[in-house]
Amino acid sequence: MCKGGAVRVGILGGTGPLGRGLGVRLAAVGVDVVIGSRDAGRAEAAAAELRRAWPSKHLSVGGAGNEEAAGSDLVVLATQWDAAVTTARILEPHLRAKVVVSVANALVRQGRELHALVPARGSLAASVQAVLPGSLVAGAGHHLPAEPLADLDEDLEADVLVCADTPAAKQPAMDLFALIPGLRPLDAGSLASAGAIEAFTAVLATLNINYKARSTLRLSGLSIP
Repeated sequence: MCKGGAVRVGILGGTGPLGRGLGVRLAAVGVDVVIGSRDAGRAEAAAAELRRAWPSKHLSVGGAGNEEAAGSDLVVLATQWDAAVTTARILEPHLRAKVVVSVANALVRQGRELHALVPARGSLAASVQAVLPGSLVAGAGHHLPAEPLADLDEDLEADVLVCADTPAAKQPAMDLFALIPGLRPLDAGSLASAGAIEAFTAVLATLNINYKARSTLRLSGLSIP
């Protein structure tokens, strides 16, 4: 994974807040980004809005249907959590042998809190891997706040916990997030860790609600070569 558009990244469900935030950040560092949606027109409208919002950045970001976005070199699955597995299953033929980064969290709001749900396989990332046996699935980006991501004038400072069952899935996902200034990808182990990582998003989101903040995850005491 390198700058300059050498790798094309497709973002399924990319019209949502997190998908748009990741899309604009990656495009800002020279990655060729395709915002995907079930509605190709809606995807192109979202991409056009991003280009208009940052005219001086010359963003390489376009919109397309999810099938076309799934044909990219690396794919981010950023649909709403309850559509993630279904979307992956439908697009399975287009995702074979590709790295697929699952960023969704199964959360529901209860009053002033967000509560984590437990998917059938313990995490959405593991559930996605189960319906994509021929793909390389990584879980990452769960704790990133969408609003600061989408604001290119705002500096980021956050750790990104990345988990996957193989280095062939994990390293490209880590390289992807390392492209975005201020993000530090960390090896968080196999997909067995994904349940705890996804669920902790509910705690972080509740803290941000209670304190009217936009805090991110940042771990101390790690010496990264």
